[in-house]
Amino acid sequence: MPTELFRNDSHTCIAFHDLVRGDDGVQANQFLILDNGQSALIDPGGALLYTPLSMAVARYLPLKELTYVLASHQDPDIIGSVDRWLMYSPATIVCSRLWGRFIPHGVPHYQKDSGADRYLLLPDQGADIPLGKTHLRAVPAHFLHSVGNFQFYDPVSRILFSGDMGASMVDTEYLPVRDFDAHVPTMAGFHRRYMASNKVCRLWARRVRALAPLMIVPQHGLPFADPVTIGRFLDWIENLTCGIDLIDEHDPVFA
Repeated sequence: MPTELFRNDSHTCIAFHDLVRGDDGVQANQFLILDNGQSALIDPGGALLYTPLSMAVARYLPLKELTYVLASHQDPDIIGSVDRWLMYSPATIVCSRLWGRFIPHGVPHYQKDSGADRYLLLPDQGADIPLGKTHLRAVPAHFLHSVGNFQFYDPVSRILFSGDMGASMVDTEYLPVRDFDAHVPTMAGFHRRYMASNKVCRLWARRVRALAPLMIVPQHGLPFADPVTIGRFLDWIENLTCGIDLIDEHDPVFA
């Protein structure tokens, strides 16, 4: 069942978190934001998820009315179903300009209405994306873990949709993290391997502290939804040794 993360008279944020079944793939969350007749679907996943997600989205709006599909980066579990969203909706695909030449490789050459005019390519510094009577902010998060990576901040709900940052591998009910110490082992291995370096983690944490989100909602696993837990997560990521920090020139893997 979907979870409403936020709702007021004109603005709704919904998480779909249980559409990957069994051993079919890594658990992933998808998000739908609605505001005054416009809509944005964040990180809709690959072909595995298109049918169940399109059916779930259709409970909130017809696919022919979908305004945007937002991709934090280029991975298959983020935007592998791009051909289907281009075919069955009028949505504009929003992604980094670095991936604007690569994501279309997932679209058959003969597919109609899938050209450059269907893409909004973000500059490295990010941009505001108009949505209804508000906007979503594309927040730079490069090298966390993709070279062209964005997270999406909703100023109405004050939710940061953080992509792979904060991702956890869990098999529990979709509820906010309460015991941060117990949660760390579900994140640590992934972040040490996939995040580029402590330097970019520190820069990211500084940017997020300036945003002061009320929730941080990753694409995998559980959200952070109170100031103490968010603060502890930012403290943890600021001090994480990861990526190239862990490379030893004498390690035979890198010799």
